[in-house]
Amino acid sequence: MHRMFAAALVIAWTLDAWFGEAPNSVHPVAWLGRVLGPMGRRLCSWQPMAALAGGTLAWLAIAAALAGTSYWLQRELEAWPWWLGALAMGCLLKPCFAWRMLRDEVAAVEQALGQSLQAGRERVARLASRDVSRLQACEVRETAIETLAENLNDSVLAPLLWFSLAGLPGAVVYRFANTADAMWGYRGRYEWAGKFAARADDLLSWLPARLSAALLCPSPRRWAEMRRQAALTPSPNGGWPMGAMALRLGVSLRKPGVYALNEQAGSPEPRHTALALRIATRAAWLGMLAALLTCAWSGT
Repeated sequence: MHRMFAAALVIAWTLDAWFGEAPNSVHPVAWLGRVLGPMGRRLCSWQPMAALAGGTLAWLAIAAALAGTSYWLQRELEAWPWWLGALAMGCLLKPCFAWRMLRDEVAAVEQALGQSLQAGRERVARLASRDVSRLQACEVRETAIETLAENLNDSVLAPLLWFSLAGLPGAVVYRFANTADAMWGYRGRYEWAGKFAARADDLLSWLPARLSAALLCPSPRRWAEMRRQAALTPSPNGGWPMGAMALRLGVSLRKPGVYALNEQAGSPEPRHTALALRIATRAAWLGMLAALLTCAWSGT
């Protein structure tokens, strides 16, 4: 089955490059969001311990259902002719990652800034959940580059890694975990309902985040500095690719009132967005190649 998994990865990567994301009406991740949204709001109305238990059980139940279904599908496809199974598996894998959309959206922020500051703010609001109404041009650019680095891990490299290690169930469960964290993993209202979802995503993203940092800034001599930068962010994982990108570009990346990475450096300029996209593209392709080699060697 080595060649089927490797071919499925190539097919999924090609589909992403050619077509990008499917409309929300038929996108499995959007379907997940429509389930998690109302469920999370209901859990938030419960008392803390009940919300924690309910959020944990809901996460485990959905993850088990997705893992079981994707494992059954994978086993069924393994009985097909390898090329037909690879085509079907590639189509099932594609929604688990989104490189083309991430790249295009970040590039669009810089293009919008070329029109006006307000256009840049409106465009970057599509990428980040923070308040963008008062951001200056350099802060809009910082937000876009931070999002590029962090989501290179969450939306590209981590799903590829989990597919190469655990097949379709690995990629599907990781995509669910990351989506649940994005919707439930907040302090405040979701503090208890989303606590397990946040910790599960932290666990599943731990290794991919550090591998992403190594691909973005492939210098062993800078590893200690990357660790120091990563420790400045609240997330145990997000600071790794963001810190690596800040060091590689030689710029400061900040979230006002939360962190400042590579603080002594200057703010990014338009050329840094273009450079960040080139660095991220190289890292994405290296990650894809590593996943492909792992699939070809191990057959997952």
